[in-house]
Amino acid sequence: MKSNLFTAIFLIFGFLSLYSQDDMLSLLGDDKTTDYANASFKTNRVINLHSLENTSAGVLDFKISHRFGTLNGGFYELFGLDNSSIRLGFEYGLSDLITVGVGRSSFEKAYDGFIKYKFLRQSTGERNMPITAALLLTSSAQTLKWANPDRDNYFSSRLYYTTQLILGRKFSESFTFQLSPTMVHRNLVKTNTEKNDVYALGAGGRIKLSKRVALNAEYIYLLPDQVAGDINNSLSVGFDIETGGHVFQLHCSNSTSMIEKGFIAETANSWTDGGIHFGFNISRVFTVKRKKTE
Repeated sequence: MKSNLFTAIFLIFGFLSLYSQDDMLSLLGDDKTTDYANASFKTNRVINLHSLENTSAGVLDFKISHRFGTLNGGFYELFGLDNSSIRLGFEYGLSDLITVGVGRSSFEKAYDGFIKYKFLRQSTGERNMPITAALLLTSSAQTLKWANPDRDNYFSSRLYYTTQLILGRKFSESFTFQLSPTMVHRNLVKTNTEKNDVYALGAGGRIKLSKRVALNAEYIYLLPDQVAGDINNSLSVGFDIETGGHVFQLHCSNSTSMIEKGFIAETANSWTDGGIHFGFNISRVFTVKRKKTE
């Protein structure tokens, strides 16, 4: 089943790549009769998942992300507010189509980096394309102290990689939907029953409630028999609030980690028993290099 699913995905990727050449050619000259969709989401994240959007060329996006403890910690832990993890990230638009980023999380003391290439853009007019498509490649390393320092430990055991295809469409000014077929590779797993390669399908959407507020939701389905029995699918719901140069994302999620290998393949909490984290992302953009104009 996994093989068939991802064979289909890569066939789709190859088919769509034929059209991406036209999309790139539009950068070489005037294409004033083509109208490209924009602002599908308020930032380049749905909540945890990368969204259809990229950071604009020459723009630096500084992200501060927090996840508090779970609500089922009760009043003693102030429903999770006594505990928190944080990720700091910097993301830069090399062009309107290519974004790179790095980050550091307190959870598992993890470092991560990514490159995201938008090879198709939804458009109407002279050049018609019904969807936006992007390829996301990430890597990360957790740097916790070794559980057993006396045995042979290898740095490669700390490494994780993610390949993700993002396909979506802005159906109207109020509604956007995307799918994110994903493979997470873990160099080291805890037991023989777990797979090094984990396949998943993410789905995310946005409903615009007002000019500055939107409702976002995402769900990540793990294909069966790949991870430990106590791992759950990730579900997150929240609001985006735009205020000038900032975007505040307030949300609830059963995922603790804020990087792909964690929230896709290692979500241990469940909504049904109150294993819900309140959290937020703050995005602040800075124009580092202005676009040239005629």
